[in-house]
Amino acid sequence: MKPAPVSSPRSIMVIGAASGAGAPDPACAEGPDALRRYRVFHDTPLQHVAWDAILRVPREAADTPLHAVVALGARLAAEVETVLQAGHFPLVVGGDHSCAIGTWSGVHRALQQKGPVGLIWIDAHMDSHTFATTPSGQIHGMPLACLLGHGEAALTAIDGPEAKLHPEYVCLIGVRSYEAGEAALLHRLGVRVFNMDEIHRRGLAEVFDEALAIVRHGTSGFGVSVDLDALDPEEEPGVGTPVPGGLRRAELAAALSHLRGDPAFVAMEIVEYNPRRDRGHATADAAGALVGAITPLQAGTE
Repeated sequence: MKPAPVSSPRSIMVIGAASGAGAPDPACAEGPDALRRYRVFHDTPLQHVAWDAILRVPREAADTPLHAVVALGARLAAEVETVLQAGHFPLVVGGDHSCAIGTWSGVHRALQQKGPVGLIWIDAHMDSHTFATTPSGQIHGMPLACLLGHGEAALTAIDGPEAKLHPEYVCLIGVRSYEAGEAALLHRLGVRVFNMDEIHRRGLAEVFDEALAIVRHGTSGFGVSVDLDALDPEEEPGVGTPVPGGLRRAELAAALSHLRGDPAFVAMEIVEYNPRRDRGHATADAAGALVGAITPLQAGTE
């Protein structure tokens, strides 16, 4: 894997999205506050990391999960856009994965005059259902479909009615649990999916190289969305929807480390931390390690 060119690091501004409204277990809403309390995100000599805000669902929008997700998504999109326009690097910390609609809508809005946004979606699940295909009705299983312009109008229209992502610039890594309806949508759209069988066969480093080629080519920048359930729950139990047989923390951190200093890498998201299921802060530490992997440690770090 070739290292990215190193540039002066932007400040990482951490934005909490404290909502579990899109998931069956709402305890993920406690994730941002717990991660801030545990101080898992650190400055380095060359990288300033600071908490910007922890956003919450407005009281008047908490009557239904749909209203809650829409309201928080709109607030989050605006905050992400503001951070990017100020020249900083937004790190969104969820909360359940429905917050991704807001995160990447904000990135899209900030960069739309420069070109499309690429996205690597690292997850045990495809998160590409609509209300027409979902067996559970949970919105945290829908955000990628919404960003691609498919699904409930109230969700796809967060921060504008247009699709925020184009399928040719999106790929998924770590998938091992999904339903036929969402798989059919991604297949029809031509989204590249690297499931765990392929990762075991080829190795994560080679897969990540291919993913980077997809999200870099023809885009104005790219981001990474990490659902912590992509990691193996034997190591990292504190997630919303654990699935056996996932990625190891060390191998994912090693892949992400090649993004250090890459000016095309514009935003990151880490979601679905559930502190009630964690053991000894293990999964919180994993979140910190993944962010640490992208932060320059010293001049010339690759």
